[in-house]
Amino acid sequence: MKTEREKMLANELYLAADPELVSMTRTAQNLTHAFNLSLPAEIEKRREIVQQLFGAVGQRFEIRPPFYCDYGCHIYAQENLYINFDCVILDCNKVYLGRNVLLAPKVQIYTAYHPLDPEIRKSGLELAAPIAIGDDVWIGGGAIICPSVTIGSNTTIGAGSVVTKDIPANVVAAGNPCRVIRNV
Repeated sequence: MKTEREKMLANELYLAADPELVSMTRTAQNLTHAFNLSLPAEIEKRREIVQQLFGAVGQRFEIRPPFYCDYGCHIYAQENLYINFDCVILDCNKVYLGRNVLLAPKVQIYTAYHPLDPEIRKSGLELAAPIAIGDDVWIGGGAIICPSVTIGSNTTIGAGSVVTKDIPANVVAAGNPCRVIRNV
């Protein structure tokens, strides 16, 4: 029988109130709290916290507080990650961030979602689908990346966009819903 975490990572209905998941969330909350209260000069402390929090992170990265996530351990980032102020990553499923990814202020990445059936929703069961962002991607301020989305490499997502479907590589895309504007 699968654990609630295994169900969560398999994009199956799971109970977020499961003790293992609650414990993992508390660990992430403690780490993000320490990160968000750290002083600007405490660069090494911030690096250590992010390395404890994320599932993996490249050697070169910068995250500007405040930063929030559900678990942290489901975030996998490669080299040269830059996350600007007030980013939220709901990593109830895996979030892959390629090399040279730039996230502007207030970018929101949501793997979590709820069932459409109100009876199932009332039961407390939830769902989560992975998100993958390729290399050399820039996501503009206030953009929202929805569950199950893949953004191809060398792509720019315009500020305020709501990305509900996959976006190919080598394009500029924007809007609500986000759509390809032009090729790069």
